[in-house]
Amino acid sequence: MTADLKRVARRATQALRFPAHPVVGRAGTSFKHQHLGAILADPAPCGFFEVHAENYMGAGGAPHRALEAVRRDWPVSLHGVCLSIGGPQPLDRTHLARFKALVERYEPALVSEHLAWSSHGATFFNDLLPLPYTAATLDVVCAHIDELQEAIRRPILLENPATYVAFSDSSITETDFIRCVARRTGCGLLLDVNNVFVSATNHGFSALDYLADFPLEHVGEIHLAGHAEQSDDEGDPLLIDSHDGPVADAVWTLFEIVIGRCGPMPTLVEWDSNIPDWPILKAQAAAAQAILDRRASVDAKGCRHAA
Repeated sequence: MTADLKRVARRATQALRFPAHPVVGRAGTSFKHQHLGAILADPAPCGFFEVHAENYMGAGGAPHRALEAVRRDWPVSLHGVCLSIGGPQPLDRTHLARFKALVERYEPALVSEHLAWSSHGATFFNDLLPLPYTAATLDVVCAHIDELQEAIRRPILLENPATYVAFSDSSITETDFIRCVARRTGCGLLLDVNNVFVSATNHGFSALDYLADFPLEHVGEIHLAGHAEQSDDEGDPLLIDSHDGPVADAVWTLFEIVIGRCGPMPTLVEWDSNIPDWPILKAQAAAAQAILDRRASVDAKGCRHAA
C-alpha cells in the first residue's frame, strides 16, 4: 500500500472512531477526568467538551483513554495554552508538531489558542502574559498564526486575553489589533466574555464599549468562566481570571448581550481549579444553553414572520 493510500485509510479509520457531531449553538464544559464516570452515565451531559492540548501531548495512557471515550460520543474543542503566539521568538517546533498530532488524532470541532505569550527560551511560565499592541507585534502574531494554521491545515480561533497590566507603548487598541489579526490571517476569534469583564474592571474601561467595538463577525466560539475578586495595593478592585468558581452575574448579562447581537454560538464554561461535582458544572452549561436556546427561538420566530 502506498503512503497516500495508508494516509487515506488512517483518516477513514479515524472518521469511524470519531464521528462528526454538531457544535453550533451548543454549550459545553471543560472536561475533567474525575467526571468521566458521571459523563458516561449521563444521557445528555452537555453539548461538547474542551480539553487543554498540553495535557494530552504524551503518546498514550489514561488521559488518552479517557479523551477517546468522550470523543466517540461528543464534540471536542482543543484549546492550546502554551504555544506563545504573542511571543517574540519563533514557535517551538516540537510543541507545534505535538499540537498538530493532537488535531489529527482527535479531529476536534474547534481549535483555539491565546493572544498572549507564555515562554522565553526554554522557560515556560505558568501564566498567559500580555503583549504590546504595536505594528511590530502585529506582524509577529500574524506570522505565528499563519505558521500554526499551515501546520494543522485549518483555521484557529484566537482568544482575547484577561490582563492586569497594559503597555505604555501600545499604539493600537486591543479590539483593532484583534480585528487586524483576523483579517490578515483568516483566523476566527474566541470571545472570552469573562476576560472582557476582568480586563475592563482592572483597567477602568467599559466592557459594553469594548464589546460594541469587538469584531463579532469573526467569532466562532465564546468562553465563560468564574473570576476571583481582590484589591490592588491602592485598594482598587482587581479581578483574577481564576476559573475556580461559577460564572458571575455580570458576565451572564454580557453574554446575553453578545448572543443578542451575533446569535447562538458554541459556548464553553471553563472551570479549571476547585473542581466541583459534575452536576454543578453541568448546571453552568445548562444555564448557557438556556440563553442560546432562547435566542435561537427568537431567530426562528423572526424567520417565520419574514416568510
